[in-house]
Amino acid sequence: MKETIIALLEGALDNLRQQGVLPADITPTIKVDPTRDKAHGDYASNLALMLAKPAGRPPRELAELLVAALPASDAVQKVEIAGPGFVNFFAAIDAAAQVVRQVLEAGEAYGRNLTGLGRQVQVEFVSANPTGPLHVGHGRGAAIGDCISRLLEATGHKVTREFYYNDAGAQITNLARSVQARAQGIDPGDPGWPEDGYRGGYIIDVANAYLAGETVDADDRHVTAAADPHDLHAIQDFAVAYLRREQDFDLKAFGVEFDVYFLESSLYEQGKVEATVQQLIEKGHTFEQDGALWLRTTDFGDDKDRVMRKSDGHYTYFLPDVAYHLDKWQRGFETVINEQGADHHSTVTRVRAGLQALEVGIPRDWPEYVLHQMVMVTRSGVEVKLSKRAGSYVTVRDLIDEVGRDATRFFLAARRADSQLTFDIDLARSQSNDNPVYYVQYAHARVCSMLRKAEAEKIPFDHRLAMASLALLEASQEKTLLNRLARYPEVVQHAAAVREPQQIAQYLLELAADFHTCYNAVKVMVDDDALRNARLALGLATRQVLRNGLDLMGVGAPEEM
Repeated sequence: MKETIIALLEGALDNLRQQGVLPADITPTIKVDPTRDKAHGDYASNLALMLAKPAGRPPRELAELLVAALPASDAVQKVEIAGPGFVNFFAAIDAAAQVVRQVLEAGEAYGRNLTGLGRQVQVEFVSANPTGPLHVGHGRGAAIGDCISRLLEATGHKVTREFYYNDAGAQITNLARSVQARAQGIDPGDPGWPEDGYRGGYIIDVANAYLAGETVDADDRHVTAAADPHDLHAIQDFAVAYLRREQDFDLKAFGVEFDVYFLESSLYEQGKVEATVQQLIEKGHTFEQDGALWLRTTDFGDDKDRVMRKSDGHYTYFLPDVAYHLDKWQRGFETVINEQGADHHSTVTRVRAGLQALEVGIPRDWPEYVLHQMVMVTRSGVEVKLSKRAGSYVTVRDLIDEVGRDATRFFLAARRADSQLTFDIDLARSQSNDNPVYYVQYAHARVCSMLRKAEAEKIPFDHRLAMASLALLEASQEKTLLNRLARYPEVVQHAAAVREPQQIAQYLLELAADFHTCYNAVKVMVDDDALRNARLALGLATRQVLRNGLDLMGVGAPEEM
């Protein structure tokens, strides 16, 4: 319906330009939005207010001219002018009801489009250090990153999901020393325990597996423990593989899989870090000071210059990040989205500055970043901080075990990434309308129950009669629900464009609310065959859109609850 109204307004503009009312060079972007108060129509446009100044006419006068110039259409029942010059459109009942036909014909494809034109997009997310179980912050990144990927696929993009493993550096060395200490019978607090050692109970599991000589399959690698508690290199190799496998188990339980696992160590093994340094030196953007090699990132918008190679010869985290993103660019990804925690905020400018200094044609705002804020987990109003498995934080597995995958994913992706999130375990477990995922899933199950009832009463759904009777959906609650269904494709496209999956969650809550309101106000199982089937069709369309939206969230659509 929105597209129909935009087309009508474009026709009105053409008419006014031909009449000389508007200059020929006026080509505005027409904005049409659903109204909040249905007493003011179904859709409204502020086009007259936008054009008033360039047209040299009062907004309300211009609104009257626009309305008079609108082409005839059976899709619009009436048009009104409100306030200073808003144009309000009331959809014809039959036209609004046709969305039911569109939804049922399209099925799973309803809401999907090809605006991405098959363009390649890489989404990097989670990218946790393989030093322990995934914590709830990683879970939020997994939910958001996977939902963004699903949205992009729904809008015609070819998406590559990538996990970057920081399997090199001081943290990995600390992991190996922690496992070695446990393998040698040293506990935290004992003499010989590493100063920055990892204390979680999972370290004992890794040490025991190593001493038992286990073989670990992680991605395409097969690592067999040497079982020698003195071989630090073998311990490190085994510990990284073991924890990578554990993280992969957690992600699969969360419904998240990746196309590419990229190891930081490969950047060093293939000489890409050193090649990046040499390229930056050749471009003249580096200097030496106090024995360290620096990059003039201030030339590219950073607040201060950055050290690339320390005086001891080791690289800072910044340099391999630049080499890694250069590799992404060389792989042909013109669009890259990094979903990371807010603690990566400081890396955005410096990585982009490093890429600009390479002078290889990378855009200034490449890559994109979606940064999520921290998550606080509560039970009975009290913050939960510890995990039996990890010891110092709440893991993704803890939440899945407590409330299930669906609730965990929905809760973690249902708020804007840049807002802090409180994960209320009690709420997520509750079977009440206060629980958002239960509320949405219950709407889906309610439609299924309605259809089972029709079958039980031996009055099954008659599709042909329903399609011929859609004009009977005249109740205000039905019209509100129809308009909500019609908005779904627009919501999907916008959520994908701005990388905000919480817009889908919000839409699903609104759709569920409209359905529950309609279900309680309008009787479905009436004696009139035509009306009953039209209302069943409306329920079927609602179920389909709920299912489509829940799929974009990676959440199931149960038929019974």
